[in-house]
Amino acid sequence: MNDISMFDIIGPNMIGPSSSHTAGALRIAHLAGKLAHSKILSVTFILYGSFAWTYHGHGTDRALVGGILGFLPDDERIRDSFRLADDAGLIYQFIENTTEKDIHPNTVDIILHCENDRKIELRGESVGGGTAVIRRLNGVDIALTGTYPTLIVHHKDRKGVLAYITTVCSGIDLNIAFMKVYRKAKGDSAYAIIEVDSPILPSIVDVLMCHDAIIDATIVPAI
Repeated sequence: MNDISMFDIIGPNMIGPSSSHTAGALRIAHLAGKLAHSKILSVTFILYGSFAWTYHGHGTDRALVGGILGFLPDDERIRDSFRLADDAGLIYQFIENTTEKDIHPNTVDIILHCENDRKIELRGESVGGGTAVIRRLNGVDIALTGTYPTLIVHHKDRKGVLAYITTVCSGIDLNIAFMKVYRKAKGDSAYAIIEVDSPILPSIVDVLMCHDAIIDATIVPAI
Protein backbone atom coordinates (compact mmCIF):
# COMPACT_ATOMS: atom_id res chain seq x y z
CA MET A 1 0.00 0.00 0.00
CA ASN A 2 1.35 3.45 -0.93
CA ASP A 3 1.68 6.14 1.71
CA ILE A 4 -0.85 8.97 1.43
CA SER A 5 0.06 12.43 2.69
CA MET A 6 -2.33 15.11 3.90
CA PHE A 7 -1.61 17.07 0.71
CA ASP A 8 -2.96 14.18 -1.38
CA ILE A 9 -6.32 14.74 0.36
CA ILE A 10 -6.71 18.49 0.88
CA GLY A 11 -4.15 19.80 -1.64
CA PRO A 12 -1.41 22.39 -1.14
CA ASN A 13 -1.81 26.11 -0.39
CA MET A 14 -1.52 27.43 -3.94
CA ILE A 15 -2.46 29.87 -6.67
CA GLY A 16 -3.96 28.23 -9.77
CA PRO A 17 -6.49 25.58 -10.79
CA SER A 18 -4.44 22.37 -10.51
CA SER A 19 -2.10 21.01 -7.88
CA SER A 20 -0.30 18.85 -10.45
CA HIS A 21 -0.31 21.23 -13.40
CA THR A 22 0.25 24.46 -11.50
CA ALA A 23 1.77 23.94 -8.04
CA GLY A 24 3.80 20.87 -9.02
CA ALA A 25 5.07 22.53 -12.18
CA LEU A 26 6.12 25.61 -10.23
CA ARG A 27 7.96 23.44 -7.72
CA ILE A 28 10.01 21.85 -10.51
CA ALA A 29 10.99 25.25 -11.90
CA HIS A 30 11.68 26.64 -8.44
CA LEU A 31 14.15 23.81 -7.80
CA ALA A 32 15.70 24.41 -11.23
CA GLY A 33 16.21 28.08 -10.40
CA LYS A 34 17.97 27.18 -7.16
CA LEU A 35 20.51 25.13 -9.10
CA ALA A 36 21.71 28.19 -11.00
CA HIS A 37 24.75 29.83 -9.41
CA SER A 38 24.48 32.89 -11.58
CA LYS A 39 21.83 35.03 -13.23
CA ILE A 40 19.51 33.08 -15.53
CA LEU A 41 19.49 34.68 -18.98
CA SER A 42 17.11 32.36 -20.80
CA VAL A 43 15.08 29.23 -20.18
CA THR A 44 13.46 26.66 -22.44
CA PHE A 45 10.63 24.46 -21.21
CA ILE A 46 9.91 21.25 -23.13
CA LEU A 47 6.49 19.96 -22.12
CA TYR A 48 5.35 16.33 -22.36
CA GLY A 49 2.07 14.45 -21.95
CA SER A 50 -0.77 16.33 -20.30
CA PHE A 51 1.57 19.25 -19.62
CA ALA A 52 1.91 19.70 -23.38
CA TRP A 53 -1.82 19.45 -24.03
CA THR A 54 -3.20 21.64 -21.23
CA TYR A 55 -0.45 24.02 -20.11
CA HIS A 56 -2.26 27.16 -21.32
CA GLY A 57 -5.56 26.47 -19.56
CA HIS A 58 -4.09 25.19 -16.30
CA GLY A 59 -1.55 27.99 -15.95
CA THR A 60 1.38 25.59 -16.17
CA ASP A 61 3.28 28.07 -18.32
CA ARG A 62 2.88 30.94 -15.85
CA ALA A 63 3.74 28.63 -12.96
CA LEU A 64 6.94 27.46 -14.64
CA VAL A 65 8.11 31.00 -15.30
CA GLY A 66 7.13 31.99 -11.76
CA GLY A 67 9.16 29.12 -10.34
CA ILE A 68 12.25 30.25 -12.23
CA LEU A 69 11.69 33.73 -10.75
CA GLY A 70 11.74 32.16 -7.28
CA PHE A 71 8.02 32.30 -6.47
CA LEU A 72 6.39 29.73 -4.19
CA PRO A 73 3.05 28.04 -5.04
CA ASP A 74 0.94 30.49 -3.02
CA ASP A 75 2.54 33.66 -4.45
CA GLU A 76 -0.07 35.88 -6.11
CA ARG A 77 2.60 37.19 -8.49
CA ILE A 78 2.33 33.93 -10.44
CA ARG A 79 -0.54 35.48 -12.43
CA ASP A 80 1.83 38.21 -13.65
CA SER A 81 4.92 36.02 -14.09
CA PHE A 82 5.23 36.67 -17.84
CA ARG A 83 5.27 40.43 -17.36
CA LEU A 84 7.64 40.19 -14.42
CA ALA A 85 9.99 37.94 -16.39
CA ASP A 86 9.93 40.39 -19.29
CA ASP A 87 10.71 43.24 -16.90
CA ALA A 88 13.66 41.25 -15.55
CA GLY A 89 15.00 40.58 -19.03
CA LEU A 90 14.43 36.82 -18.78
CA ILE A 91 13.93 35.14 -22.16
CA TYR A 92 11.64 32.09 -22.05
CA GLN A 93 10.03 29.72 -24.52
CA PHE A 94 7.77 26.67 -24.45
CA ILE A 95 8.11 23.64 -26.73
CA GLU A 96 5.37 21.01 -26.89
CA ASN A 97 6.49 17.38 -27.29
CA THR A 98 3.36 15.34 -27.99
CA THR A 99 5.13 12.43 -29.71
CA GLU A 100 7.10 10.88 -26.85
CA LYS A 101 4.68 8.59 -25.02
CA ASP A 102 6.79 6.44 -22.68
CA ILE A 103 7.09 9.16 -20.06
CA HIS A 104 5.31 10.42 -16.96
CA PRO A 105 2.31 12.50 -18.15
CA ASN A 106 3.30 15.60 -16.15
CA THR A 107 6.91 15.97 -17.28
CA VAL A 108 8.96 19.00 -18.25
CA ASP A 109 12.55 19.36 -19.38
CA ILE A 110 14.12 22.67 -18.38
CA ILE A 111 17.20 24.09 -20.06
CA LEU A 112 18.77 27.08 -18.33
CA HIS A 113 21.36 29.37 -19.89
CA CYS A 114 23.08 31.48 -17.23
CA GLU A 115 25.82 34.06 -17.01
CA ASN A 116 29.41 32.83 -17.26
CA ASP A 117 28.35 30.36 -19.98
CA ARG A 118 26.79 28.06 -17.39
CA LYS A 119 24.16 25.67 -18.76
CA ILE A 120 21.88 23.43 -16.71
CA GLU A 121 19.57 20.75 -18.09
CA LEU A 122 17.10 18.83 -15.98
CA ARG A 123 13.90 16.82 -16.14
CA GLY A 124 11.15 17.10 -13.56
CA GLU A 125 7.90 15.26 -12.89
CA SER A 126 4.84 16.62 -11.07
CA VAL A 127 3.71 13.58 -9.12
CA GLY A 128 0.50 14.80 -7.45
CA GLY A 129 -0.67 16.98 -4.60
CA GLY A 130 1.66 19.80 -5.62
CA THR A 131 4.77 17.67 -5.12
CA ALA A 132 7.47 17.09 -7.70
CA VAL A 133 10.69 15.19 -8.31
CA ILE A 134 13.73 16.18 -10.36
CA ARG A 135 14.57 12.94 -12.19
CA ARG A 136 17.56 13.97 -14.29
CA LEU A 137 20.31 16.56 -13.93
CA ASN A 138 22.84 17.22 -16.69
CA GLY A 139 22.46 13.72 -18.08
CA VAL A 140 22.56 11.89 -14.74
CA ASP A 141 19.43 10.19 -13.37
CA ILE A 142 18.74 11.46 -9.84
CA ALA A 143 15.86 11.97 -7.39
CA LEU A 144 15.48 15.41 -5.79
CA THR A 145 12.27 16.57 -4.09
CA GLY A 146 13.24 19.70 -2.14
CA THR A 147 11.37 18.42 0.92
CA TYR A 148 14.47 18.78 3.10
CA PRO A 149 17.34 21.28 3.00
CA THR A 150 19.54 19.61 0.42
CA LEU A 151 23.20 19.70 -0.50
CA ILE A 152 23.97 18.65 -4.08
CA VAL A 153 27.60 17.81 -4.73
CA HIS A 154 28.70 17.25 -8.31
CA HIS A 155 31.92 15.26 -8.26
CA LYS A 156 34.10 12.79 -10.07
CA ASP A 157 33.43 9.20 -9.07
CA ARG A 158 36.58 8.59 -7.06
CA LYS A 159 37.50 6.72 -3.91
CA GLY A 160 37.35 8.86 -0.76
CA VAL A 161 35.14 11.67 -2.09
CA LEU A 162 32.03 10.59 -0.19
CA ALA A 163 34.04 10.16 3.02
CA TYR A 164 35.28 13.73 2.61
CA ILE A 165 31.74 15.06 2.04
CA THR A 166 30.29 13.32 5.09
CA THR A 167 33.23 14.43 7.24
CA VAL A 168 32.63 18.05 6.23
CA CYS A 169 28.92 17.72 7.05
CA SER A 170 29.72 16.22 10.44
CA GLY A 171 32.25 18.97 11.14
CA ILE A 172 29.55 21.65 10.97
CA ASP A 173 27.03 19.51 12.88
CA LEU A 174 24.77 18.68 9.95
CA ASN A 175 22.66 15.59 10.62
CA ILE A 176 22.15 13.67 7.39
CA ALA A 177 18.59 12.39 7.01
CA PHE A 178 19.05 10.79 3.59
CA MET A 179 21.97 10.47 1.22
CA LYS A 180 22.07 8.93 -2.24
CA VAL A 181 24.74 8.93 -4.93
CA TYR A 182 24.02 8.83 -8.65
CA ARG A 183 26.60 8.42 -11.40
CA LYS A 184 26.73 8.03 -15.17
CA ALA A 185 29.20 5.17 -14.92
CA LYS A 186 32.08 3.96 -12.78
CA GLY A 187 34.72 6.68 -12.62
CA ASP A 188 32.48 9.18 -14.43
CA SER A 189 30.47 12.23 -13.34
CA ALA A 190 28.39 11.72 -10.19
CA TYR A 191 26.02 13.59 -7.89
CA ALA A 192 25.67 13.16 -4.13
CA ILE A 193 22.19 14.26 -2.99
CA ILE A 194 22.32 14.90 0.77
CA GLU A 195 19.12 15.80 2.63
CA VAL A 196 19.62 17.16 6.14
CA ASP A 197 17.53 18.17 9.14
CA SER A 198 18.55 21.84 9.44
CA PRO A 199 19.41 24.81 7.22
CA ILE A 200 22.80 24.57 5.51
CA LEU A 201 25.34 27.37 5.96
CA PRO A 202 26.78 28.70 2.67
CA SER A 203 30.32 28.37 4.05
CA ILE A 204 30.18 24.60 3.50
CA VAL A 205 30.55 25.16 -0.25
CA ASP A 206 34.04 26.68 0.08
CA VAL A 207 35.20 23.78 2.24
CA LEU A 208 33.82 21.15 -0.14
CA MET A 209 35.45 22.83 -3.13
CA CYS A 210 38.88 22.26 -1.56
CA HIS A 211 38.70 18.64 -2.73
CA ASP A 212 40.11 18.28 -6.24
CA ALA A 213 37.45 15.73 -7.28
CA ILE A 214 34.51 17.98 -6.41
CA ILE A 215 33.27 19.95 -9.42
CA ASP A 216 30.45 21.94 -7.87
CA ALA A 217 28.33 22.17 -4.72
CA THR A 218 24.84 23.65 -4.45
CA ILE A 219 22.57 24.32 -1.49
CA VAL A 220 18.84 23.94 -2.12
CA PRO A 221 16.63 25.21 0.74
CA ALA A 222 13.52 23.17 1.57
CA ILE A 223 10.35 24.31 -0.18
